[in-house]
Amino acid sequence: MTQKVDRIVVVGGGSAGWMVAAALVTGLKGRACVEVVESEDIGIIGVGEATFPSIRNYNQLIGVDERDFLRATNGTYKLGIRFCDWLDVGKDYFHTFGHFGNLFGSQTLWGQHRRMGLTEPLGVQCVPTVMAMKGRFVLPDDQAQFKYAYHFDAVQYAAFLRNLALQRGARHTLGRITEVSRRADGGVAAVQLEDGRRIEGDLFVDCSGFRSLLLGRTLEEPFVDFSHWLPVDGAWACPTERVGEELTPYTQATALEGGWAWRIPLQNRTGHGHVFSSRFIDADRAREQLLARLDGKPLGEPRLLRFTTGHRERFWVHNVVAIGLSSGFLEPLESTSIYLIQDGISRLMTLLTAGRPLDENDRALFNDGAARRFTRIRDFIILHYCLTRRRDSELWRHVSSMVLPETLAFRMELWRRYGVLHEYDEEGFDATSWLAIHAGMEHWPERNDPVFSEIPRERAMAALDQRRKAIAASVERMPQHHRTLLKMLG
Repeated sequence: MTQKVDRIVVVGGGSAGWMVAAALVTGLKGRACVEVVESEDIGIIGVGEATFPSIRNYNQLIGVDERDFLRATNGTYKLGIRFCDWLDVGKDYFHTFGHFGNLFGSQTLWGQHRRMGLTEPLGVQCVPTVMAMKGRFVLPDDQAQFKYAYHFDAVQYAAFLRNLALQRGARHTLGRITEVSRRADGGVAAVQLEDGRRIEGDLFVDCSGFRSLLLGRTLEEPFVDFSHWLPVDGAWACPTERVGEELTPYTQATALEGGWAWRIPLQNRTGHGHVFSSRFIDADRAREQLLARLDGKPLGEPRLLRFTTGHRERFWVHNVVAIGLSSGFLEPLESTSIYLIQDGISRLMTLLTAGRPLDENDRALFNDGAARRFTRIRDFIILHYCLTRRRDSELWRHVSSMVLPETLAFRMELWRRYGVLHEYDEEGFDATSWLAIHAGMEHWPERNDPVFSEIPRERAMAALDQRRKAIAASVERMPQHHRTLLKMLG
């Protein structure tokens, strides 16, 4: 069945709904009507305040100025994530959006670092990692090339995009959906609101959050459960007043008894939360552990969110495509929720701008690619857990001994035995990111590649020392993160 799309109905607002709407009205340039149906009674989750560098690409594509964005969302810069107590209590490392030089050949930086038996972390050879360690930030240039992301208020971001989308022609309908009408072929014909209004469409984008109103509840698309490998299923969230002038240019993720805690600095407050597994810790105890960690006055009572990690078997069924939490959820450890929204938008826009009616092959292509993307990111997140040396609680004993997915087990074996950073299609994280986790968790190949010895030890050591000193000197001249932000915002 082919499908012509003249009217697109986005069900749900929030970050996902308004990111979709803003992209559609900008990219389609009036070739289709875009209407967002949003209920005032349903709140926005709004705790996903840390992002992945791809958010910059999205903002640029829809024509958002960085200064306007940071002002509107109380945004700050993010160089990566600091992982505390994941390998063992008292040990930490950074996964930043930088590189470690060559990944292959005799001059492979990590290989020579490992060959020398250096005790200093590999991160000292990475510009944004050292910047994060020192709390510094400058925008990248020819001398310092790296990627960066943001921390921001997700509710304010949704409002910012709503205004943009409406200015560019999107329609906005407020009302609670009480009924979904089906077509003869099984697709969705219309959604009906509580006041009797009926909203028809050719294509429906389900951005209704965890409810998955159209794809999950109406079309009953099965769910692929990842909770065996990613057992966290709840999160307490509690923002606090900002304390002090300085702002860390990174997210902090600290491993705890039954999960992990996040710390995310914004201009006006600090986001705190505790992601936990109810199989291994009681929700009340998890709440107590979060409150004990707060570094400022709480701005409200902690909110509890419940979820299951995984995704719908298919993301696009009939004329319904799910984007955001309605399609699936991977725990926020690597800040991928908004990235997965962008991924869905990119796939959708590619098909909608192809200039032809959509068919089953298009939907199959969308579904296969999106499912593989979830799987690749799932494996990357599991890597953070399964390499732990902690045995001090039931959760850490479970994740350190569980049977891994074959796709992850295979690439870990290639790394462990041969030092190969294997990559699949539809990766969410490149080889450098995988290396950052392997190095941070002190998970190295069993033996050195003989090609490393082609470089004399003295020359290899001198090169490592020179690079480390050059990075340290460069970072030392950079301003603190909060000073760069003040200058940027004027």
